[in-house]
Amino acid sequence: MTYSNTIKSIALKFVLSIFLLSLSCKESTKKEVAPETVEVEEVEPFFKLSLAQWSLHKYVNDQNGDPFLFAEMAKDMGFAGLEYVNHLYAKKIEELGFDKTIDSLKVISELHGMKNVLIMVDGEGDLADPDLEKRNTAVENHKKWVDAAQKLGCHSIRVNTFGTNDPKLWHTSVVDGLKKLSEYAATKNINVLCENHGWLSSDAPKLMAAIEAVNMPNCGTLPDFGNWCVKRKDGAQWGECEQVYEDKYEGIELMLPAAKAVSAKSYDFDEQGNETSLDYPRILELVKDAGYTGFIGVEYEGSRLDEKEGILATKALLLKSAKMTN
Repeated sequence: MTYSNTIKSIALKFVLSIFLLSLSCKESTKKEVAPETVEVEEVEPFFKLSLAQWSLHKYVNDQNGDPFLFAEMAKDMGFAGLEYVNHLYAKKIEELGFDKTIDSLKVISELHGMKNVLIMVDGEGDLADPDLEKRNTAVENHKKWVDAAQKLGCHSIRVNTFGTNDPKLWHTSVVDGLKKLSEYAATKNINVLCENHGWLSSDAPKLMAAIEAVNMPNCGTLPDFGNWCVKRKDGAQWGECEQVYEDKYEGIELMLPAAKAVSAKSYDFDEQGNETSLDYPRILELVKDAGYTGFIGVEYEGSRLDEKEGILATKALLLKSAKMTN
């Protein structure tokens, strides 16, 4: 073999070895490629989140905070809807007048892109007052809040039905009061909602019997996870509880078919973030099974955490519990 042929042979072997090495590397690379990562899409809860302004009542009443900041604060905490408490605007109404206060709330909510859900009405009389004149006055007092709800774009107002603890008298009175107000509210496309808010309204079967007797599509319920005291010391509306409705989960289940809003009450949390007195996953199963997909309002009423911490803890528990529903 000549020198030239020898060089050509060596060169050919070199090229061939590089080619084989290249194939080997490619094969090796194919084997070592990790499987593609599959991204799991976050599942949205079956409900929307609103903030009940009562969660911030200490901010307004004790710290002299501005209730007009409600929309901004709720948005910053990740909520989409607003549930107003009428008496937290008493000073604003005194300063600006009723209409200007409501107009301001509408402008502010639109500025922050928030949905106005409902108004919780207190201090305007009891729709179950056994005194006809007082009951009719309560109906008239509530009408301006029906008008306000319509102007704000809310779907409902929440009313009180204390009046009397006599079951028979209460049934007659509350049916009359609710029907009269609901008839007016129907002309404004607004719902009138009864919450389990103490006394006989927290006795679910009695409340549902009254709602059924009113028999109007815009007269419904606002089930609250808490608020199951049916009798307080010395007959007071608030204060020390002497008698609690026996089965709050049954009570919620009974109220849900007529629900147009739901209130996620919370008082305190354990180290795992669970409410210490309420089984949130169990309640959310009831809510979901009832076919409810509207707003659930966070209403923190505890004292250990500050208001913002309690609100965020309740929101987190709601979202965690929603993932546990079937």
